[in-house]
Amino acid sequence: MTDAPSTETDLAIGGMTCASCSARIERKLNRLEGVTATVNLATEKAKVSYAADIGLDTLIQTITKLGYTAEPIIKARPEPEVETSPVRDAGNGATGHDAPADANTAEAPAASGAATPIGRRLRISAVLTAPVILLAMIPALQFDNWQWLSLTLAAPVVVWGGLPFHRAAWTNARHGAATMDTLVSLGTLAAFGWSLWALLLGDAGMPGMRHGFTFVTEGADASSTIYLEVASGVVTFILVGRYLEARAKRSAGAALRALLELGAKDVALLTPEGTEVRVPAGRLAPGDRFVVRPGEKIATDGTVVEGAGAVDASVLTGESVPMDVTVGDSVTGATVNAGGRLVVEATRVGADTQLARMAKLVEDAQTGKARVQRLADRVSAVFVPAVVALALGTLLVRLLAGGDTTTAFGSAVAVLIIACPCALGLATPTALMAGTGRGAQLGILIKGPEALENTRAVDTIVLDKTGTVTTGRMTLLATHPADGVDEKDLLRLAGAVEHASEHPVARAVAAGAADRAGELPPVEDFAAVPGLGVRGTVEGRTVLVGRERLFVDAGIELPPALATARRAAEAEGGTAVTVAWDGVARGVLTVTDAVKDTSARAVTELRALGLTPILLTGDNRAAAAAVAQAVGIDPGQVIAEVLPQDKVDVIRQLQAEGRGVAMAGDGVNDAAALAAADLGLAMGTGTDAAIEAGDLTLVRGDLRVAADAIRLSRRTLATIKGNLCWAFGYNVAALPLAAAGLLNPMIAGAAMAFSSVFVVTNSLRLRRFI
Repeated sequence: MTDAPSTETDLAIGGMTCASCSARIERKLNRLEGVTATVNLATEKAKVSYAADIGLDTLIQTITKLGYTAEPIIKARPEPEVETSPVRDAGNGATGHDAPADANTAEAPAASGAATPIGRRLRISAVLTAPVILLAMIPALQFDNWQWLSLTLAAPVVVWGGLPFHRAAWTNARHGAATMDTLVSLGTLAAFGWSLWALLLGDAGMPGMRHGFTFVTEGADASSTIYLEVASGVVTFILVGRYLEARAKRSAGAALRALLELGAKDVALLTPEGTEVRVPAGRLAPGDRFVVRPGEKIATDGTVVEGAGAVDASVLTGESVPMDVTVGDSVTGATVNAGGRLVVEATRVGADTQLARMAKLVEDAQTGKARVQRLADRVSAVFVPAVVALALGTLLVRLLAGGDTTTAFGSAVAVLIIACPCALGLATPTALMAGTGRGAQLGILIKGPEALENTRAVDTIVLDKTGTVTTGRMTLLATHPADGVDEKDLLRLAGAVEHASEHPVARAVAAGAADRAGELPPVEDFAAVPGLGVRGTVEGRTVLVGRERLFVDAGIELPPALATARRAAEAEGGTAVTVAWDGVARGVLTVTDAVKDTSARAVTELRALGLTPILLTGDNRAAAAAVAQAVGIDPGQVIAEVLPQDKVDVIRQLQAEGRGVAMAGDGVNDAAALAAADLGLAMGTGTDAAIEAGDLTLVRGDLRVAADAIRLSRRTLATIKGNLCWAFGYNVAALPLAAAGLLNPMIAGAAMAFSSVFVVTNSLRLRRFI
């Protein structure tokens, strides 16, 4: 195995028609040293990780040698040159209905335009096939030499209408492979060739012949039997199936395409001189400032530096109520300014924006494969050769058993046509496309099929308290200075040290101290003690701020009055923060975190899904118990005073008890626990580390979405399994019937097309999930 660095790329694959194709390409790529590949039939893409010394050309050549086409997918398209012009009308409607370059981080499914050429071929073939079938099935319509008219009409259908199948079958044959197209091509050409022989060399071409395949009985003269309606009908029915598949796959990928098209096209850039110029949104860089008027889309992620208004984020989060924003608040690209003029400073652009990351997560999920689908791929790899062998065996057995040639041939053709590995290949990707797309519309990002499968075994959900169950917006409620300590000094020194920390409690103390005591002095020698507090030097004094254990370790005792204040604060559900300097405890600060209005309802919904909610927090037991009581979590299911590094141990302990554990969290200190859990649910309002570690990302910070995410995941997984059961069951039932001569080949072709369409339309039901 090569030790070269790994590179990832997406390839658009052309020429795939069934699961055998995708399985064959995937198998060939994975045989290359240092290559890991997943090929998706529905999206017609390959996601490939390969060593740099192998090279992209090697991958493309490998696929090309198999008879398919491959080309890299360009992740970002250059923004077209647009003349920069001053903004002259403050009310001009640049609502950004077109996607910017930075939003194009994923390609729409390749099937999106496939319906057009298939539709044209289908329409012509259907017009020619209809009279052929009617003439064959209704003897009253048969006139002298009618069979020659049927041949005239059927020939272009079989040759031109079926050309995609014949071309693909020939290409695969030259490479020693067989696919679904092989079966269709063999079956239709065999039926047409037999008919041609019977017309030219047999008795079927004689004037006055009255017969049709449907009415042929045992012992009929083979030389007088034609199958033109079978040959043309099968081609037409399969074209119908392909056309409906293309349209359905386009519908399944519509949510991703809509997501990519959400961004603004251009933006009113604010120049250093204070003037506005309209430029393409793709030209924005971090630090640029731009103006967003009411009704306009916010061009990229940023921070409001001037103005106030309301932002409609429903396109990303599913939340219908606009959120008020003001100076200092963060805003997300593609959301709409519902009111008020805003000046925003860009913080993230291009592929780093939340919209681009959402699109990437959705696309990655759609190109993944569930474990159950890999079984289908292995079956598809040997399915087509097995069907060809079964067809030949059917022909020989029926002939050796004394059956007539007509019946034996018809049964063999039916076997070739009835087989449907397409349904096996479409079972998982179409459900994933529909499910993940619907999830994106609801503010739920599913990382891949593994996450779906993990939801099945989950019976316990661990909820981080701060930022998940509660708002995470801590506020300084009260101060309790020790005797002889000035309250403003207490706030100034504590606030100065906490200002250097990113912890929610620290931010609350710093903000409250600045409001009450004015400007905070600088801090030196700052250090955070994980899970316990902070220390630093302020105005020459060594200041400690944090939990009780921090002071126990430092040998600092609390005076009785401060100990009482601490216990009272904790009993009321608040967080008590002790402050000391120069080795003496100087006061206690009380900080509170409000429970989210939706958390109690979310806990009820999680219980309804059969999950046991557990509250996990680093806060004291009294504060944790108060929150648990407010949301309806049993007192025995509260785990408090847990250090960040110990959260993983809690998850593993629950798993050791035989539980399937889901974890919902939003902070950096939750990332390891999210990764260790069987199912990680990251709140989208949290840190990048938490989102990266989670299996599901909940774009808006509403815990009720966690219940929706699990329901959607389970529904999507159930749809995948239902599709695969149908695909396997269809073939198990249909092939014996065809081999037994109980299926007309034309009916078999219609049933085969219906099988694939059924799988895709069944997946599309996920688009109505609520």
